Order: sequence, then C-alpha cells, then structure tokens
Amino acid sequence: MAISSPGLASGLDIKGIVSQLVALERAPLAPLQQQAAGLQSKLSIYGTIKSMVSALGDAAKKLADPKAWDLVKGGSTAPDKVGISVTAGTAPTSMSIEVQALARAQSTASSALPTGSTVGAGTLNIQVGSWATGDFVAGTAAAINVEVTAQDTLSSIATKINAGNGGVSATVLRDASGERLLVRSTRTGEDLGFRIQATDGDGNNTDAAGLSRLAYDGTGGNFHGMTLSQAGSNARATVNNVPITSASNTVSDALPGITLNLSAVTTTPVDLTVFNDKDGMRKNVQAFVDAYNAINSMLSTATKYDPDTKVAGSLQGDSTAVGLQNALRGMMRSVTPGGDFTRLLDIGIEIKSGGVMSVDGTKLDAAMSDPAELKNLFTAASTDPSAQGFGLKMSAFATGLLGVNGTLTGRSEALQNSVKRNTKEQDKVVDRAARAEVRYLAQYNAMDNAVGKLSGLNAFVSQQVTLWNKSTG
Repeated sequence: MAISSPGLASGLDIKGIVSQLVALERAPLAPLQQQAAGLQSKLSIYGTIKSMVSALGDAAKKLADPKAWDLVKGGSTAPDKVGISVTAGTAPTSMSIEVQALARAQSTASSALPTGSTVGAGTLNIQVGSWATGDFVAGTAAAINVEVTAQDTLSSIATKINAGNGGVSATVLRDASGERLLVRSTRTGEDLGFRIQATDGDGNNTDAAGLSRLAYDGTGGNFHGMTLSQAGSNARATVNNVPITSASNTVSDALPGITLNLSAVTTTPVDLTVFNDKDGMRKNVQAFVDAYNAINSMLSTATKYDPDTKVAGSLQGDSTAVGLQNALRGMMRSVTPGGDFTRLLDIGIEIKSGGVMSVDGTKLDAAMSDPAELKNLFTAASTDPSAQGFGLKMSAFATGLLGVNGTLTGRSEALQNSVKRNTKEQDKVVDRAARAEVRYLAQYNAMDNAVGKLSGLNAFVSQQVTLWNKSTG
C-alpha cells in the first residue's frame, strides 16, 4: 500500500533523519563560507591599499614636478588698489607702483523717450575703433549692421545689438523721464571705443529724430544723437617711476610672469613683492607625509597580531602586505646623490617608531630657503633609477605596484580567483546536499512502504490464524 505520510507505516521520523543526513552533507559549507568571508575581507583591504598607493603616487608626482619647487607668491601693501599674481618660476623681486588712471570703456546714452515707444525704421552700423585723435579710426574687427523696424522699441533694439556681438553691449535704463538706450564697449581701452552710424528711414541721418537719435558719429559734422557718458581710455601707471599704459586694468604683458590687477587710482606708492611660496611647498610635502602615514597605518593594523586579545589582523602573515610595508619604509630611507640634501632626513622628514613619518618644521623651513637644492632632492633626473630624485622614485614605485603586472594587481587578481573557486566549491556542496536529500527521501520512503506492506500482510495472516483456530475448536 502507498504511504502518504513519510514514517507513518514504520513509525520513524523520516524527515528528521533525512534532515540530519543532509546537514552532514552540508557540513563542508561552513568552513568554505568562513574562508569566503576572509577572502572578501582581504580583497576589500587590498582595494583600499591600492587606492592609498595611488594617492601616495599622486603626492609623489607633485614633488617630482620641478614647478612644485618654483612656487612663488605676490604681495601688495594695498591689495584693494593694486593686486598681484605670479606664475611658478618667476624670480623673487620687489617694485613700487603708482596708478594715475584706470582703463575705462566708452559709454553712450540716448535722450529719454516715453516708455515703450518706437524710434523709427532704418539700420544702425556699429564699428569698434579709436577716438584718440579726435576723429574715429576704425579697428580691425568688422562692423555690424542692426536692422531696425518701425515696430522696434528701445528694448528690442538693445536685444538686436547684443545679438550682433559687435564689441558693444546695450541695455535700457528707465527713470522718471522715460527710458534711455545705454551702449557700452565690452572691453576697456582707447582703441576699443565705438561709432554708431544711422541710415534713417526718414531720409535724414543727422536730425536727431527717428533712428538717427541713436547715432554717435564723429564724422559728417561730428553729429551725436547719443550723449557720450564715458570715453574709452587706457590705464596709466608707473612701475619704479617707469610709465606703462594698458588697455585693460589687468596688466599681464608689462612684467614677465607677473599680472597686475588695477582697482583704484593711488595717492601714494604701493609696494609689490614676489617671494618664494613656502606655504605651497610645505603643503605638498605634508600631503605626501599624510598619504604615506595613511597606508603605513593601514598595513600595520592589517598585519599585526594582538597577544592580549589573541586577534590577528586580516593580513597577518600575508607576505605581500608585509613585503610592501618593508619596501615602503626602505624607500623612505633611500638616497639621492649629488646635492646638499641627499635624504629625507636632511630636510626634516623622519621615519619614527612604528614606521610613522613626521616633519620637523624648523628643519624643513631652513631647507626651503634653498629651493634649488630642495628641488634636486625630489626631481633629480638620472638613468640610474636608484639615483633619481625621491619624488620620481616614489612615483615610479607606486606606478609599478599598480601596473598590469604589479604586485598589488597580481595579489588582488589572485584573491579574486580564490573567491571564484570558493564560490564554485560552495555550489558543489549545496548541489551534492540537494541530490543527497532527494536520494535519502526516496530510500526511506521505499523502506516505509515496504514496512507498511509487511504490516498489512502480518495483520492478514493473524486474522486467518484466528479464524482457523475458531473453526477447529
């Protein structure tokens, strides 16, 4: 007879028995899962280490760049009047400057018109050039033509002028008298003024009526429909009593590597200085020190064994991690021959207990007073890699570790392959256990069915024996 409930015939807990047998089949899964957790932890740590090595390499690249040791700053005794900025490599110097006039842009304004009114049809021809001689001298930029319809207001005319990109900008000013068209050169300087000539739809281009009221033209009887608010002019100054002029208030071509920003006319001389940017150099050095200490701390924590807690770091005994830490500390003690400074220790950078790097500020400041020798320590070129500047060596070291065939890349790939193999092994155990469960259930159910049949046969025989005994009694 069929057994609908496993164990009903035999009285055995078949499900419990099979569950325990399957648990034995799955027993290898626990150590595999524990191993997987360890591998993932190592893989994660190596990912962090690679990021830290990359940061260390970036910091070393900055130190390997000669410009990092040519950093200079500019100083001004009146930065609100004369500012100064300098490019790397500019020689330290000082000077005195006086500003007699700032550069200005030409500006014109129309007479007031009722708000929203039109001015008449025609064409405005706008040309950039100079009024320095009294007459207009056109510049090299092409003139633009602005077509004005009878329906155009000052606002729509301003929009059309701006769309023409002709070296001027236009806007509308509203006041109690109505509205005025304001036109201004987009750049300062006496050679960047402008002329506006009108071809008026009323046939008269110089009657200050219709479109000609928006003209500003020095030719043909010096007709000006618009009023000059500000003439275009150059900045004028003296540097150490030597006169200079500039079309812009940002003077970048008078002194090599130095840009002057003129903001106000001066009444007394302003002293300017160019000096070595020790703060910038110190910042680059500290960034490298911080990057090294971060990776050193990570490696120290990951590889240590705490005898008190009896807890080992995730990379304790990992030869790659231990080797990397030793290699880094060895690199920090490397020598760059051929200069006054040959070791990091010479400029105040020291490896102390536990591999922690520290900076002696006093010693570093003294070294920065000799930027050429400091530069040599980090940037010296040589065909012998061991004789290269420290920045070059460290940059190459980091690049090598992270390269396709680098140590860290290889270790990460090995861990990834181990994770894949572990996953496959776990899948095998799970699959084997699932197949065993099916097999065990089939075997025990068959046994239960057999027991059920025997029990039925036993009952039948017992019944027949009883009936036979009664019939012969």
